[in-house]
Amino acid sequence: MSERQIDAFFYGLFMDQTLLKSLGIKPQHPRAGSVPGHALRIGRRATLVADPQARAYGMVMALTQDELRQLYGAPGLLDYQPEIVSVELTDGGTVAALCYTLPQAPAPEEANPDYARRLREVFRQLGFPTEALETICGD
Repeated sequence: MSERQIDAFFYGLFMDQTLLKSLGIKPQHPRAGSVPGHALRIGRRATLVADPQARAYGMVMALTQDELRQLYGAPGLLDYQPEIVSVELTDGGTVAALCYTLPQAPAPEEANPDYARRLREVFRQLGFPTEALETICGD
């Protein structure tokens, strides 16, 4: 019997299925979407923060609990905490998904130009609209 899969919303480099597969993760049923009321913030790490005027873009993918533990149990990712978000899918509909965020937003002076550049490239490869690319700061 296979392990139950959970919809997870990824807003950072984990949106890249090739990256996930290189880590031994087998994402299923990828769907583009966005989470209203949240903004992407990039410091040393990326996270979402509450912002009623914003919209965070990303991908919903189905993973197993073991795969999620593997991803967020890696060094440097242990501070991420799961929460449920409501994702508006670009092809219509809404889905509840697990989303991992940091308990504190990055400090305003934090920046990670390399991460921001790589994330823009992932957004482009996935065909996200210009407005999604414009939400990526961190240079």
